[in-house]
Amino acid sequence: MIDPALARRIRLVVLDVDGVLTDGGIYIGTVDRTPMEFKRYDIQDGLGIHLLQRAGLRVAIITGRVSDSVRMRALELGVEDVAQDANAQKLPAFLGMLDQHGIAPSEAAFVGDDFPDLAVLRLVGLPVAVGNAVPEIKAACTVQLSSSGGFGAVREFAEALLKARGEWATVTDRYVEERSLPISGPRA
Repeated sequence: MIDPALARRIRLVVLDVDGVLTDGGIYIGTVDRTPMEFKRYDIQDGLGIHLLQRAGLRVAIITGRVSDSVRMRALELGVEDVAQDANAQKLPAFLGMLDQHGIAPSEAAFVGDDFPDLAVLRLVGLPVAVGNAVPEIKAACTVQLSSSGGFGAVREFAEALLKARGEWATVTDRYVEERSLPISGPRA
């Protein structure tokens, strides 16, 4: 799926939110007359992000909407690079992240689904489309995932990238080992 040489060059993985980290739906309402917005995130995507980070990759979020839920989810996942632009102008934020971290566009992957992602997808070394991406986005991407946004697409990509880099087993084994209870004393 992903060329191993290309996979090893990737240093930055950038994710869109609506349609990639979520299913693209938003829930808008009020609680005690206070406007509220909610989004549904997939827990397996969160673990995929964590595994990418454990492998030494920088993960960033760039979204074309401004939402407290994105800020909260990024904080929860330890994603420091977050850009929310109400005008969906993602390219300036992406270029700023590259400059800030000394990363070339060819060393970045971007996971997208719709037209606001196209300018970044055309520039990165590894353009990735989720399963529910529009046809024009799929045509611009070298990797096309089977999972839809909000339903494990980011996890699918994390696994594919880490396997292509030869790091999947090491990262997941270490993760499981750290969460396994040590067995002490005789077993009954």
